[in-house]
Amino acid sequence: MELTQKYELFYHQFITNGGYKLILEGLGTTLLLAIAALIIGVIVGTLVAIAITHKTPSIPHRILCVFLKAYVGFFRGTPIVVQLLFIYFVILPAFGLKGMSALLVAVVIFGLNSGAYVSEIIRSGILSIDKGQDEAARALGLSSSLSMRYIIFPQALKNSLPTLGNEFIALLKETSVANYITVHDLTYAFKSIGSATYEYMFPYFFLALAYLLLVMCASYLVKLYERKLRASDTH
Repeated sequence: MELTQKYELFYHQFITNGGYKLILEGLGTTLLLAIAALIIGVIVGTLVAIAITHKTPSIPHRILCVFLKAYVGFFRGTPIVVQLLFIYFVILPAFGLKGMSALLVAVVIFGLNSGAYVSEIIRSGILSIDKGQDEAARALGLSSSLSMRYIIFPQALKNSLPTLGNEFIALLKETSVANYITVHDLTYAFKSIGSATYEYMFPYFFLALAYLLLVMCASYLVKLYERKLRASDTH
């Protein structure tokens, strides 16, 4: 089949048969999935990082830390596509939850996956703060939790924000595997166009281009924020 014929098939499916509507819906799903997963990841990752870095001799806290480290190890040590397939097709049916929304499941799994990475980002940010600040806060009468809440964590979060922006960029790309559990994302939309025409050259080309544009836009926003952050530090 000639190149022009392949393009005509793609154009016909994209315009005449309304394939662009499917792509717009898929784009919305991809952005929703990435943003929701990042929000969950930041919340979960922050709680995990604070729990792990908080020093206490109590046995319940030590048990909690073992559990949290196992969670981080699992989600950082296995591919996201394996996590999706294992949880959606094995774990959920085992607990009688086979009929759950694929999008909801994907949001939770991507959120937990992101949380494992965010926890390391936040933990590194907390450890980068001079210990003298915590000691000074304790000398002024603040408890360990108040010192973390008002002095250590705000600085750690500010230092971690650029890296969190990069985590969002990574999530944008990783969501391309969500269609493995039938989520109608951007990849699913272009694959559907290819399946309708039995020609995948142009659908996959424009799929790659779409992700490239998304990542470029996200990268630009992250760099713009980093410049503003550096400018605020100089004042």
